[in-house]
This record gives sequence, structure tokens and C-alpha cells, in this order.
Amino acid sequence: MKIINEFKEFALRGNMIEMAVGIVIGASFNSVVDSLVKNILLPPLSMLSQGINFQEKKIILRKATESYSEVTIEYGLFINNIVDFTIVGFTIFLVIKLFNSLRKKSENISDKSVETPKQIILLTEIRDLLKKP
Repeated sequence: MKIINEFKEFALRGNMIEMAVGIVIGASFNSVVDSLVKNILLPPLSMLSQGINFQEKKIILRKATESYSEVTIEYGLFINNIVDFTIVGFTIFLVIKLFNSLRKKSENISDKSVETPKQIILLTEIRDLLKKP
């Protein structure tokens, strides 16, 4: 019974719900980034590389026979995965950089074009009161 009570406490604190929301948003964000890379960024890069398909590049160690299957080193897939990883990583970096700049702009007290969040205003007032002698 103790483990059930611990699980209830864990679930009711919101940890499970927050984790589930994070996983769902992460999966959705993954599909957005995947679409951005495959549908927006890769087609122009494919034009620049004149349609070279790295996935077909391989070194054949043993040709297929009736009794043995083909043994290959598929270095093209490895190169393709490195390129995909680099593009996805850079895209995620740019998206996070954009979000961070928007967050910094919203936290900037002197910028009057964006409404300052109430907790920032309260913290600023507390700081100013603590500075007074």
C-alpha cells in the first residue's frame, strides 16, 4: 500500500503531468523541426550538391551469392545521418536562440514596447526597496 500512496503523491504533485506535457510538446516540436529540415532546408541543399545521393554509397566487402548475403560498409548512410544531425542541431539552436531573445526582451525593464511581467515588476520594486537606506 505504501508504494500506491507514494505513486498518488507523485502523480498529484504534477510531476507526471508536467512530464507528459513535456513529452507531447517535444514530440510535436520534433515533427516541426523534422518537416523544416526535410521540406525547407534539404531541397535547396540537394540542388547545390547536384542531387548526389549519399545513401547509395557503400563499400562491398562480399557480394551476395546463393548461400551468403551481401556484406557492405554503408558509409553513405553514415554521412547522411551526420548531415541530418548537423542541420537539425543547428535548426534547434536557432529556434532556442529566438525564444531566448524574446524572453530577454520581455524581461527588459527599460523596454516599454513590451509589457513587463508582474513578477518582474514586483522583484524590481523589492530590489529598489532593499537598496534604500
